[in-house]
Amino acid sequence: MLTLFGIVAVSIMFLSYLFESRSKWMVLIFAAGSFATAAYSGLAGVFPITVIETLWGLAAIQRFWRRHQQEAIPG
Repeated sequence: MLTLFGIVAVSIMFLSYLFESRSKWMVLIFAAGSFATAAYSGLAGVFPITVIETLWGLAAIQRFWRRHQQEAIPG
């Protein structure tokens, strides 16, 4: 079951990254996938990957927020 969770988490990351240019929401989904992958790697006991995926998730949240602000500016 843990392996299936990991496959789903990484697949979400991959697909959202692939379609990231289409919508800011894909960036947010990528962040969620990164956090899910971090959870998976933590449960699997691979803590360096947990840290890296958490950082990827935080970076994606920051990218989403910047993109959200840019798209909210009329003009």
